[in-house]
Amino acid sequence: MRHAILDVLNAILETCGGDLRGVRERALLLFAFASGGRRRSEVAAAKVENLTTVPGGFVYRIPWSKTDQQGVGREVPVLGRAAVALQEWLEAAGIVAGNLFRTVDRSGSVGAKLSEKAVARIVKKRAQLAGLDAEKFGAHSLRSGFVTEAGRKGVSRNDAMALTGHKSVAVFDAYYEAGAVEKNKAARLADE
Repeated sequence: MRHAILDVLNAILETCGGDLRGVRERALLLFAFASGGRRRSEVAAAKVENLTTVPGGFVYRIPWSKTDQQGVGREVPVLGRAAVALQEWLEAAGIVAGNLFRTVDRSGSVGAKLSEKAVARIVKKRAQLAGLDAEKFGAHSLRSGFVTEAGRKGVSRNDAMALTGHKSVAVFDAYYEAGAVEKNKAARLADE
């Protein structure tokens, strides 16, 4: 599975046009990545009722997740271009309640919520349109890409894990370290 780090995500986003599907998919991809690498189940289940408008975007309340089966919930930010893309989608689709991400038929009509499989298919399709090997991408590419990019940018583990919701540091670190390896100060010990 390939990580959709920022440059890969940007290449994928360039394939999203101004039609309703393109607007939806840009919003979905940015929402999933920028809010901490959401799982496809979380993206498929996302609802307008869990969004709160804040300066610069939204706060999204995740009511439950794979690691929160009791439904304690937690909040994650959706800011910057992810917030702009989400607002554009909601307005273009006329969505004011219910599921954030929905089907769009050939005639441009907005329908029922997207399935988890549809979220994965969107990532694969957009990766292919960007000239990437679609077989190496899936919805998890956005999650692993977020963590890897956090490592590359030197974002603290605590800050990144606060958004991803990882309970296991070992699982988180498998992706984080892949991004941080080039910035490891010990790698330059021979140069000093």
